[in-house]
Amino acid sequence: MLDRQLHRARVVSSVAATLISLACGTNYVYSAWAPQFADRLHLTTTQSNLIGLAGNLGMYSMGVPIGLFVDHRGPRPAVIVGAFLLGLGYFPFQAAYDNASGSVALMCFFSYLTGLGGCMAFAASVKTSALNWPHHRGTATAFPLAAFGLSAFFFSLFGGVFFPGNTSVFLMLLAAGTFGLTFVGFFVLRVYPHTSSYHAVPNGGAGLSDSQQLRRTPSEEAKRTSRGFPEAEPGMSSPTAYTTPETSTQVVGDGGADGRAEPSSSRGESPSARTDIEAALPYAHADGAEDVDETSSLVSKSSSLPGDVLVQNSVDMDRSHRVDIRGWRLLCNLDFWQLFAIMGILAGIGLMTINNIGHDVNALWKHYDDSVDESFLVHRQQLHVSILSVGSFTGRLVSGVGSDFLVKVLKASRAWCLVVASFIFFVAQVCALNITNPQLLWLLSGLSGLGYGFLFGVFPSIVAETFGIHGLSQNWGFMTLSPVISGNVFNLFYGTVFDSHSIVGDGGERSCPDGLECYKNAYFVTLGACGLGLIVTLSTIRHQYMVRLKEEESKGTATD
Repeated sequence: MLDRQLHRARVVSSVAATLISLACGTNYVYSAWAPQFADRLHLTTTQSNLIGLAGNLGMYSMGVPIGLFVDHRGPRPAVIVGAFLLGLGYFPFQAAYDNASGSVALMCFFSYLTGLGGCMAFAASVKTSALNWPHHRGTATAFPLAAFGLSAFFFSLFGGVFFPGNTSVFLMLLAAGTFGLTFVGFFVLRVYPHTSSYHAVPNGGAGLSDSQQLRRTPSEEAKRTSRGFPEAEPGMSSPTAYTTPETSTQVVGDGGADGRAEPSSSRGESPSARTDIEAALPYAHADGAEDVDETSSLVSKSSSLPGDVLVQNSVDMDRSHRVDIRGWRLLCNLDFWQLFAIMGILAGIGLMTINNIGHDVNALWKHYDDSVDESFLVHRQQLHVSILSVGSFTGRLVSGVGSDFLVKVLKASRAWCLVVASFIFFVAQVCALNITNPQLLWLLSGLSGLGYGFLFGVFPSIVAETFGIHGLSQNWGFMTLSPVISGNVFNLFYGTVFDSHSIVGDGGERSCPDGLECYKNAYFVTLGACGLGLIVTLSTIRHQYMVRLKEEESKGTATD
């Protein structure tokens, strides 16, 4: 009965995590309303890009401290703070649009709040899903990850259907929708305990003696009950398997409130014996094992066995569990800087189109047919934002499954997915440089979203395999700083190019009548960046191959 109640509670919590994530990816819907907002406030394209970049800065720059906050304070405080930041960020945009006035600096600040709020709530929702379903993490976290990728599509579709061409109401929808979804989700988003007993799984699956079994102590159960069912401690760990040196037995369990397996006091173990066993559990973490980011597909799937039991072989352990590089050691590692450069180059290319597809739409349609009205342009902008969102969602799924196929079947590096992402971005830039008919612009938005999804769908797995899974949260936080740098460079360059072709009307509004020429030079730069990204990616694959080869040779020498 208790198990059924907990199962239902976890399902409800997962639904809440998905709804929260749906409110967190709205930075990518910026292009759907940015051109109209810029026209209303008489902003240049460069100023408009600064506002969009501030949102990206809030989303990417605070990954490390937010990860630490969620790990130490639990997911729920981050959700409620994120809800208010999202509301406080979007409401001023609607007021500024209605009043046709607003400081660029203030708009950048409020845009930063929307990114920061989305980052906090999203990190909390994925963390909760990972902790609630320790034996089904890939599936459990797929829902919030997918919802994040589809956030722009959801709000664009909703706004296009119910409020077509009304930018003011659309901004109100963003403010009320992001706050409402996150605030309501806060009340049912919880981490729940696991009630199954610990048990020992001997090598070979047989010969288990009663003395080898590990169960929770009555005192521990009393503690859990006194805390008040059904919520667990923020730091409750998920099941991880360990091997005790005395018996070479693989011990599997759900973890107590402190994240450690405890031997049964009813068996007569002394405190010192309990301490000895706990000391043999090197991977017991209070934060719940693998931490997951916005864009990660969980990376320890290769260690899962049928029967929903996670058993880790201490002799032939996956590299992500053996390696632990973080902090200063990370910054002194060549692999980190290679991956940092790849992330920066490719994410920057994607962000330039994501933030400016609305300007591309306006420039091409006004040059192609000068009779189109504002409502038509808004609808087209929302359409392309939706295409970007669906492309990103598809890319995340395909790269996750494809990278597993590369590793498990072809015995190749996951980094080949980055080569695919580079090629997709290359084709997208070629399309951007040649499309003059706006009805074909879906090729640019679709391929850009697909490449961006391919990049973020596989990159967390690569980070975990390269530097270890135990420091994934902070290492991924460092990695996501690179799009902040490259995104600024590419987006500001786009704004400069677009402004150089723009003309100012009698009322102060800006427009560019030159069609493709309005932004063509910006895509020449990103086309060259694709080539650079491909070279760095291939160099990284070769370097990692040589490192793995040396590791295998050293293992063979040690065995001989």
